[in-house]
Amino acid sequence: MTNQPWVNPLLDPRDLRLPRIAGPCSVVIFGVTGDLAQKKLLPAIYDLANRGLLSSSFGLTGFGRRDWSNEDFAAFVKTAIEARCRTPFRESTWENLAKGIRFVQGTFDDPQAFARLSQTVQELDRDRGTRGNHAFYMSVPPSAFPLVSKQLADSGLAKSTDGAWRRVIIEKPFGHDLQSAMELDRVVSEVFDPSSVFRIDHYLGKETVQNLLALRFANSMYEPIWNSNYVDHVQITMAEDIGIGGRAGYYDGIGAARDVIQNHLLQLMALTAMEEPVSFSAEDLTAEKKKVLSAVRLPDDLDVHTARGQYAAGWQGSEKVQGYLDEKGIDQSSITETYAAIRLDVDTRRWAGVPFYLRTGKRLGKRVTEIAVVFKRAPHLPFEQTAVRELGKNALVIRVQPDEGVTIRFGAKVPGGSKMEVRDVSMDFSYGRSFTENSPEAYERLILDVLLGDPPLFPTTDEVNLSWKILDPIEEFWSGLGQPQPYRAGTWGPKGAEEMLQRDGRHWRMP
Repeated sequence: MTNQPWVNPLLDPRDLRLPRIAGPCSVVIFGVTGDLAQKKLLPAIYDLANRGLLSSSFGLTGFGRRDWSNEDFAAFVKTAIEARCRTPFRESTWENLAKGIRFVQGTFDDPQAFARLSQTVQELDRDRGTRGNHAFYMSVPPSAFPLVSKQLADSGLAKSTDGAWRRVIIEKPFGHDLQSAMELDRVVSEVFDPSSVFRIDHYLGKETVQNLLALRFANSMYEPIWNSNYVDHVQITMAEDIGIGGRAGYYDGIGAARDVIQNHLLQLMALTAMEEPVSFSAEDLTAEKKKVLSAVRLPDDLDVHTARGQYAAGWQGSEKVQGYLDEKGIDQSSITETYAAIRLDVDTRRWAGVPFYLRTGKRLGKRVTEIAVVFKRAPHLPFEQTAVRELGKNALVIRVQPDEGVTIRFGAKVPGGSKMEVRDVSMDFSYGRSFTENSPEAYERLILDVLLGDPPLFPTTDEVNLSWKILDPIEEFWSGLGQPQPYRAGTWGPKGAEEMLQRDGRHWRMP
């Protein structure tokens, strides 16, 4: 394969001087008053418009229970944009966007509300010129997906005509186990063609995640050592320093593994471990990720190669914070884990014998997401014992957030002195210092891809199902263990997580 240049994802690959601009269309957001819409979706739509990437014939419709006029909703949207947009606020951009803003009051079980929504969509086609192209964003709990899908079908909103398109965007989690995911897929597929279903995993829209592919396949220095001959193990971490906030209703009963490992971390693992794709098309990327997920093997002894915890009261920096069981809306007997760590093996020629350690948790030492490829020690060290006593293993660390970049850790001689003393040093690449371009926010890229009908960054049904096949046996094993092991807020998780790696003769990295 000829190495392909890695380009700005908002540019047109046919002519890198031109941006990828969506044609006339609209987005309908269910759950538009929720945190996700306010903090991510509405600002991302504005930023796309501000970058000139949305057609002047663009419409935005909110669907919700509030007794709002179009003007009330527009004021709500403007407030969210001004608080969170990443590009400068321009009145001209806002005025054009506001002309296409509509609001429909109703509940998901009200057919009349969806009839009004259908009329609103037709009005946008007539007055705004959206040409029948509409995307429906389900920023709602998974339990509401089937009902909203049925209403979209019954009202005729899901059906495209005359060459126009209708698409649905579904937020994770897609089900809570394999059975529910398959049932949910069946319901959605009865309404929308599979090619029109876009399952959002916002981590795949992050620039650094995509740069992992560039790092591996656009550089000759890494791919030759990206295998079991040189790699000792891989650690994939998503740590948060916050608690559950006001998400008790969603989080309790879901837990860290379903919330993060099943989607984000398994996707990161698949991108790290996959073979070189024939191209970066959706089909070719999916084919290679599926091979990795299909080759995953769970450890036989889940009791020693998994760990789960629940944060207790402690200190987050200088702030004293309460434990999970003391959070508002959490039952005192809850056994939901806020920390999860698992070991997985990938039974392929490339990765035979290389463990992948995945961990995630809330109220940990700092907010960080990273992929650490840790290499084996050099087979022969021609130095005095004392010269290398502190020397660790080489590592290549891809920082996904918050300080996006790549760090390489290696041994170097300490300056001066008559002895050969070697210590670990780091060589650092930071996106912020190396590029003047302002990276688009993940949701900008993903929303634009939906409007363009470009699916490379969206997990497919097969990927979702394979991920649940990996996680379900672990969840079933944990369900019989009772209370998770407590850990103090502000630390790096329960004691059992460190013991899990110590049994393999390894340690967790300190990010």
